[in-house]
Amino acid sequence: MHRTLQASHDRFALTKPFRIARGVKTAADVVTVTIGQGGAVGRGEGVPYPRYGESVETTLAAIDGVRDAIGAGAGREDLVALLPAGAARNAIDCALWDLEAKLSGRSVAAMLGLAEPAPIASALTIVIETPDAMAAAAVALAHVPLLKVKVDANDPAAQLLAVRGVAPEPRLIVDPNESWDRALLEAMQPLLVDLRADLLEQPVPADDDAWLEEFQSEVLICADEAVHVADDLDRLAARYDVVNVKLDKAGGLTEGMALARAARDRGLGLMTGCMVCSSLGIAPALLVAGLSDFVDLDGPVWLAEDRAGGVTDRDGWLHPPAPTFWGMP
Repeated sequence: MHRTLQASHDRFALTKPFRIARGVKTAADVVTVTIGQGGAVGRGEGVPYPRYGESVETTLAAIDGVRDAIGAGAGREDLVALLPAGAARNAIDCALWDLEAKLSGRSVAAMLGLAEPAPIASALTIVIETPDAMAAAAVALAHVPLLKVKVDANDPAAQLLAVRGVAPEPRLIVDPNESWDRALLEAMQPLLVDLRADLLEQPVPADDDAWLEEFQSEVLICADEAVHVADDLDRLAARYDVVNVKLDKAGGLTEGMALARAARDRGLGLMTGCMVCSSLGIAPALLVAGLSDFVDLDGPVWLAEDRAGGVTDRDGWLHPPAPTFWGMP
């Protein structure tokens, strides 16, 4: 067996700044991997994330370090030993899934025993701005099924009241991105209930969450930054109600599915999320999304220009990409 592997840095400008508690970005920097074999080509994408010590340069170097192994035929089952969970492994893993679909004549969904992706309700995100600006953004989204509101520790009550005041109907995810402490989490409980928040995503730092085991929250709490792979559940199952599966954290669809199934086995709720990415990062995640209680895959919605044939958002419903885009024969 002989395979070719190529990796490149691609940058996608955003339509407007994406501001969360830990910073702001104006472009999505992704690493694209293509793996060729026997005339077929598989594609995958990873998003290096500084929060986890990654950069485009380190991701490209990690991919280059396994080039010979992939070229000689190393498969998805070998990647766990070759690379840690993260963007590099995600890009390669998803490219191998796509390649296998092309070579075998079976879709990735069929290989996993899942239904083919269908339109699904996916959160649209209100990023951190002034409360008035957040309300203005929410007015345009008041009709969608699911909203996600980014907040920080700088008067999150005002941020949430501004949004809910003009968008009372959608289900609501609140995401502080680790910016709260215990006192603020406790203080925000009554308001979260009053605003009918459905989910509170990673309110406190992932390295200071042990006390959540005895904290009685009025709203479901979801692990995001705290959870990467299935093995993390031994530590986290008593602290969180829901886990957010992101393929970039898990290191690909293979481990993402393992995490999703392990979480379900423990009775935990499931969310599927993403980094700000192109549709190539979303197509594999749609398979996990079909198993999930909450879906947050609006990364490509923020791009000024996505990859051709990618996913489309229609009033908060995410429609799958063209059949030839990823994961089909």
